[in-house]
Amino acid sequence: MTWLYGLTWKKPFGTSEHVFLSVIYCFRRNQSLHGPSPVTTFGPKACMLQNPQAVMHIQDPASQRLTWNKPPKSVLVIKKIQDASLLQPFKELCVFLTEHKNMIVYVEKKVLADPAIAGDESFGTIIQKFCTFREDLDDISNRVDFIICLGGDGTLLYASSLFQESVPPVMAFHLGSLGFLTPFSFETYQSQVTQIIEGNTAIILRSRLRVRVVKESREKKARVDEKGILIMSNGDSEGSRKALQYQVLNEVVVDRGPSSYLSNVDLFLDGHLITTVQGDGVIVSTPTGSTAYAVAAGASMIHPNVPAIMITPICPHSLSFRPIVVPAGVELKIMLSREARNTAWVSFDGRKRQEICHGDSITITTSCFPVPSICFRDPVNDWFESLAQCLHWNVRKKQNYLSSEEDEF
Repeated sequence: MTWLYGLTWKKPFGTSEHVFLSVIYCFRRNQSLHGPSPVTTFGPKACMLQNPQAVMHIQDPASQRLTWNKPPKSVLVIKKIQDASLLQPFKELCVFLTEHKNMIVYVEKKVLADPAIAGDESFGTIIQKFCTFREDLDDISNRVDFIICLGGDGTLLYASSLFQESVPPVMAFHLGSLGFLTPFSFETYQSQVTQIIEGNTAIILRSRLRVRVVKESREKKARVDEKGILIMSNGDSEGSRKALQYQVLNEVVVDRGPSSYLSNVDLFLDGHLITTVQGDGVIVSTPTGSTAYAVAAGASMIHPNVPAIMITPICPHSLSFRPIVVPAGVELKIMLSREARNTAWVSFDGRKRQEICHGDSITITTSCFPVPSICFRDPVNDWFESLAQCLHWNVRKKQNYLSSEEDEF
């Protein structure tokens, strides 16, 4: 369902006609959803201004279903590298996809470089049918219809990093250590993959963060002034900046790196300085990432369907600095404070780690390209099942029943 936000007046002052909230219905929900009421009045004359550029979509999780415009023909299989326990499942899956489903299978070149795969003569005929690619070199964004991950949560994070814009649906099999984001068991993979190809399944849209890192040039340029003195400078500020962009599924972590000093970074929200983080660092996470590093740092766990960004300090040097949740879509900016004694380091889903110096900036907002993760049952039940099975949420020994005789004492 879609609501349009923005305040306006239905009638001029002095009239008695009541006002209403302008609403556009995209579909009718059959289940309740915690959110703004679609019919609301603000006093006798105020209502929402219709603004097509400020549309907020809040979907009922039960309504998110996978369908295909055309039957899928290609699939990307992602396998955890150098894991001997995944060799047999990988081979079985690839044989099933190529021989029984007539799918075009994409596999990364470094996966096939494994001697246990390259040296298997019986698997050679299947390998010849593969389409291969190399990370950061080959663009497969418009070639893959859906993705199958074999491994742990890291394989889903890796799949996300391969697509900087639209992401194909992802089916993740639990063959790793934790498996919070991988709801499928490989034992019945044939029937489950067949169901996905037919398009009859639920999906959850996992929001990502769009991150832009702007770095000042550190290259010194030499020039000679009028008196013949050699002067070293950093060069032109406009042309010497370097910008990098990332799509992040879990979190952006800014920390103090190898330094023994506290990190000291300024945090801006929509251009306004909201606080200075003094501590080991700060985590900016999606709802999906709230159950990763953020929860270990004391943050709350947020369902992936909640449109939000979480800000969690790491060991802050302040007893009152608690994790906060801000609306999805705001723009966060992180920079080193002037008083910072050392540089900071940043990583994106645990990868691409790099140093942040004075003058550099990290801009973070909600991405327009979520990861459509295929559910085993539905978005709500899968999430609570992961909380119980992987994190043992609220597991304790049950209290004994109190008999009537004991109650008297």
